[in-house]
Amino acid sequence: MSISEVEQEVQSLTISREVVIAAPIEIAFEAILEQVGPGCEMPGGKPFPMVLEARPGGRWYRDLGGDAGHLWGHVQVIKPPTLLEICGPLMMSYPAMNHLQYRLKAEAGVTRLEFSHRAIGAITPDFRAGLHKGWEYWLDRIRARGEGKSREESHR
Repeated sequence: MSISEVEQEVQSLTISREVVIAAPIEIAFEAILEQVGPGCEMPGGKPFPMVLEARPGGRWYRDLGGDAGHLWGHVQVIKPPTLLEICGPLMMSYPAMNHLQYRLKAEAGVTRLEFSHRAIGAITPDFRAGLHKGWEYWLDRIRARGEGKSREESHR
């Protein structure tokens, strides 16, 4: 048996985006919890249900049934309805550490979501390119879900 060694450069990335959600802050926060939880959907509309234990130290993972699954991270900070931070490997099945931050601010009848994803690790260029598209879709789903819930609430 031989052991091989390949040197790989550690990469870092930061993705930031602001999204204005035409909904009260409480509804916008619920929309985040739904998208990162049981209502998660990936580009193309593929259901991708996740489990979020919404408390400090709570796990965030895909339950694949039985003993199968994929840990994406742990809740680092949760302060409803203004802040959710998650740290962990996320979707990266290689050496990597990630930090997600969803920060919400109420502003004159709408909610401003400031999102950031910071990562370090063995991040490949093709994976990096796909992250932007994935987060764009994910954040648009949060906006649409929050605005839809807000319209439902206003019609009651």
